[in-house]
Amino acid sequence: MNIQSLILIVLMFVIFYFLLIRPQQKRQKQVRQMQSNLKKGDSIVTIGGLHGKVHAIDEASVVLTTDDGSKLTFDRNAIRDVKPLEA
Repeated sequence: MNIQSLILIVLMFVIFYFLLIRPQQKRQKQVRQMQSNLKKGDSIVTIGGLHGKVHAIDEASVVLTTDDGSKLTFDRNAIRDVKPLEA
């Protein structure tokens, strides 16, 4: 294996890291931050598409209230997004 082949392989790994791995790590960090900042009263969307408001929250789970008054319990990891407050 000559030096040019080695440089080419290292260059491919560097490009792979900056185009695929690093952006995914940033996104995962943002999702973890959002899930840790949840508070009672937040309007959220689950990964299944359910919309609701946070009724209660603890370390591992979240109780959501839907528009019809149902209370549903989800893992904290099932929260996909926090909807902005409607003015």
